[in-house]
Amino acid sequence: MPVLHQMQMSGNCYKVRLAARQLGVQLTLKEYGLHDGSTRKPAFLAKNPNGRVPLLELEDGRMLAESDAILWYLSEDTLLLPADRWGRAEVLQWMFFEQYSHEPYIAVARFWLSYAPQEELEKRRQLVPEWHAKGNAALGVMQTHLARHAWFAGGRYSIADIALYGYTHCAAEGGFDLSAYPAVGAWLERVASQPKHVPLEAGG
Repeated sequence: MPVLHQMQMSGNCYKVRLAARQLGVQLTLKEYGLHDGSTRKPAFLAKNPNGRVPLLELEDGRMLAESDAILWYLSEDTLLLPADRWGRAEVLQWMFFEQYSHEPYIAVARFWLSYAPQEELEKRRQLVPEWHAKGNAALGVMQTHLARHAWFAGGRYSIADIALYGYTHCAAEGGFDLSAYPAVGAWLERVASQPKHVPLEAGG
């Protein structure tokens, strides 16, 4: 059985757990502490030199890092990844957007405002307005798209939606007011109503 090296509270790890559950892929979860430095120790760095989770360890010993790469691997030849060239390109478009314009602000604000030690947050307090400005800009892009489309790619639920759902659905923990984005809110409800959906708090 593949092993998912993960942190339960991480939206990036949650994306992988959610897709795996919906695809019927069984995973063994190996948990790492948020503040214990365990992903920076030699044993883990030998698996992923970047020192981050999620990391998917296959039965044959191969290692795959980066949440969206893992999503792509798991969803190949399934209903969560469009079969046509254009639909797949749309998926990549939104996954790149998520990692470049969305996650660096929405996820970062969530971590520092809800999970980091207070004294460490205070050292970065001046960055919060920038996180919020750029995170809200990303939510605005999503709002514009979702005002016209039910899903992000291929005209149906896909890993593009899972990738963006991971941190959007808990963005309030980073100080974002999702009520300002009604189309995003409606989309969150659609994602949560998909078969075999599990919340972030659920295990494997």
